[in-house]
Amino acid sequence: MFNHILVPIDGSETSMLAVSKASGLALAFGSRITLIHVIDNYPFIGVGADYALGQNEYLAAATASANAALARGVAALAAEGLHSDQRVIDGHVVHEGIVDTAIAIAADLIVMGSHGRSGIEKLLLGSVTQRVLQDAPMPVLVVKGGL
Repeated sequence: MFNHILVPIDGSETSMLAVSKASGLALAFGSRITLIHVIDNYPFIGVGADYALGQNEYLAAATASANAALARGVAALAAEGLHSDQRVIDGHVVHEGIVDTAIAIAADLIVMGSHGRSGIEKLLLGSVTQRVLQDAPMPVLVVKGGL
């Protein structure tokens, strides 16, 4: 039923729950899994030499964090006997990076975690999951984290 599952991960326990759910689906359906981590390349607003230095340090730290999250996901899948592809995606808008990647790799399911934010935290931080649900042309399985 599902041939290719995309799992966006950020290293959180909620995203690891999504990896676990994707693992179960992949074992049941013989699906491929691709893990991604989207890095916002432009989190700073400013100009000057300090901006460039800050940007370089941010990108190095963000890439290291992305690789660590992906390694954790790969290890969890390998423990279940599953192979996965993994990618670090550069994108200014995280939900667009997820949806664009899903389309590009012909994923027929996205499995992703939701942190369950509400109130002012949801208003200020937004919901990547909600935006993926709105924009993705394929089904999205949302795995809820601890509230």
